[in-house]
Amino acid sequence: MATTTVTAPAAPRTGKVLADLLPGARTRDVALVLGGAALTGVAAQIAVPVPGSPVPVTGQTFAALLVGTSLGARRGFLSLGLYALIGMAGMPWFANGTSGAGGASFGYVLGMLLASTVVGALARRGGDRSVLRTAGTMVLGSAIIYAVGVPYLAASADVSLTRAVALGLTPFLLGDALKAALAMGVLPTAWKFVGRK
Repeated sequence: MATTTVTAPAAPRTGKVLADLLPGARTRDVALVLGGAALTGVAAQIAVPVPGSPVPVTGQTFAALLVGTSLGARRGFLSLGLYALIGMAGMPWFANGTSGAGGASFGYVLGMLLASTVVGALARRGGDRSVLRTAGTMVLGSAIIYAVGVPYLAASADVSLTRAVALGLTPFLLGDALKAALAMGVLPTAWKFVGRK
């Protein structure tokens, strides 16, 4: 009697991010870095003012974390670095169509640069493969953004750190939870889809 062996589809190896699965390394990397910067710039234009705060709710932070997890630490850093440099040079693609390094929300841009690098490193270690791991990765990335953005806001707006937390962190927690929930659905699903190929 012959036996047949059924093998499950191979899961993608840890050590890769979604972008690594695309062909053409050098051209791919340049296109992904440019695309990540452009995505962040476009997402920054989705802005909802927060009454009393100089910082709006935007899609920018979600884009930065998605860029980092999808592209990995190096390409995520380069994407957000390019985004920051072009915005500092005058391209009006920071939140609300602003540019330059002097605004009260520029600290969040710097925080996004660091966060995209960290979440990219975590994604390479499997931090985006399951719902719980993705949640932890997104929470850490958001915490890094606030750890840089809130003190920068306090210094640039000449307010106390407590006041900066009230203006630049507390009003955004619900939105960040929704963004994390979206990432928790999108990233592990993308890996499951890739694992079936």
